[in-house]
Amino acid sequence: MDANKAGKGEQGMQNPGGQMDRPVSFHFMESMLPKAVKRRVHALKRLQVQCANIEAKFYEEVHELERKYAALYQPLFDKRRDIVTGTVEPTDEECEWHSDREEEEELAEEVKEKAAIEDAKKEEATPEEDPKGIPEFWLTIFKTVDMLSDMLQEHDEPILKHLKDIQVKFSEPGQPMSFTLEFHFESNGYFNNAVLTKVYKMKSEPDASEPFSFEGPEIIDCEGCQIDWHKGKDVTVKTIKKKQKHKGRGTVRTVTKQVPNDSFFNFFNPVKASPDGEMDEDSEFTLATDFEIGHFFRERIVPRAVLYFTGEALEDDESFEEEELEEGDEEEQDDEGDDDDDDEGDFVPKA
Repeated sequence: MDANKAGKGEQGMQNPGGQMDRPVSFHFMESMLPKAVKRRVHALKRLQVQCANIEAKFYEEVHELERKYAALYQPLFDKRRDIVTGTVEPTDEECEWHSDREEEEELAEEVKEKAAIEDAKKEEATPEEDPKGIPEFWLTIFKTVDMLSDMLQEHDEPILKHLKDIQVKFSEPGQPMSFTLEFHFESNGYFNNAVLTKVYKMKSEPDASEPFSFEGPEIIDCEGCQIDWHKGKDVTVKTIKKKQKHKGRGTVRTVTKQVPNDSFFNFFNPVKASPDGEMDEDSEFTLATDFEIGHFFRERIVPRAVLYFTGEALEDDESFEEEELEEGDEEEQDDEGDDDDDDEGDFVPKA
């Protein structure tokens, strides 16, 4: 799906009915139609616009459903946060989990007993460590998910150790469609903000000039927040020194200035979408990537955080990508087979 699409985009528009290898201009095709037929085609187009408007209403209701169910999920996410931060300790019953991994089930009983004896010896030799909550829960996710690790710098890691929770908030009824990512931090030595926010603004109605391009809600802009950095702790800038030589006297002086620095926290100072839609290629790419990341946080990271922490969700994602690749390979092979057909006649597959 396109990174900035939601809802219907998940299902994908998979070449319905097949498309011609060499698309014919629809203007040319219409011009070839008899006048009476062209008139009826125009009537069908008006019906199509009405369908798009109904579809937009459908996605408005989907957004309301998302908002409704987000309220039902939230107590569970709050409990997740409390366990991660060590605010509460889950009960033995809450910690029961039966793994279905074959390698664990096949582990022989005597090996388990031996491991238990070794653990007991280690506990006697060294004091038992009982870390609070689940240390570096969110940082681990950032480091293991490629899309996030690409933004992560070494100087970001000590700060993200203080990240307690990430939440998604949906716009209220009657407000323009949007969602907000909230990054909740414990008190730290880097900035004063308890919460950093990123708002993604969405559009869910057909464009008057291109109504047939409507495929559901899409992110159209985003807005970050001001980070109140402690003095000397802003990782989004770095100080460099430059030597300047006076043209007349030949004397040299050293000047310092701040320049932008790569950091995850630039995420909260995004490129702004141009009102007229005119942007250079680099800015367009940066903005599209930002939309993709925001959508990924909302749809995958926040709802399934523990599975990204353990790596299970990564395995699912990789399997899905492999399946897509295999299908693509098959299509290429089919195309090659078609070429052979042209040269050698009908091809009969072997049983």
